[in-house]
Amino acid sequence: MKRVEVRLSIAAVAPLLDIIKAVADELREHVAVPVALTGADAELASVWHEDLLQSQRDDCDRLLSLFDQEFFTEGVVAFDRDNAEAVLRASAALRLRLRSARLARMSDEALEALEADSVMDEIDEDEKRAFACFVFLDELQKIILKYLDPLSVDEDE
Repeated sequence: MKRVEVRLSIAAVAPLLDIIKAVADELREHVAVPVALTGADAELASVWHEDLLQSQRDDCDRLLSLFDQEFFTEGVVAFDRDNAEAVLRASAALRLRLRSARLARMSDEALEALEADSVMDEIDEDEKRAFACFVFLDELQKIILKYLDPLSVDEDE
């Protein structure tokens, strides 16, 4: 099975994990993007919402599990086919929540360009940390898609 190991700076990433954990905790009770099932009965909508929340919780737990003892001793996180999709989904959900809850004052253009320079003087320290998390999660997604695209078929399989 293909496995990608990434060495990260513990000093740079550890403070971001506090924010990621806090946002993941928010996502335990709230879907990243609120949606409503129109035309569905209340019971079906409730079951669907709970399933969506549980899937989101599982994905966030999977992402957070990457930052285990190995990470804190060696600075390494590993991606493989077993965790790639969950990490992609969790990163997307976390970025959406960061966008709506903590980076609302930043323009979509600045976020899409991953450039805070234009507003750096206008945002506070909490927003700067949230932006750093946003960029970090974007980079994790790019690494997975570049080296371990879960939608592609391995030649070894």
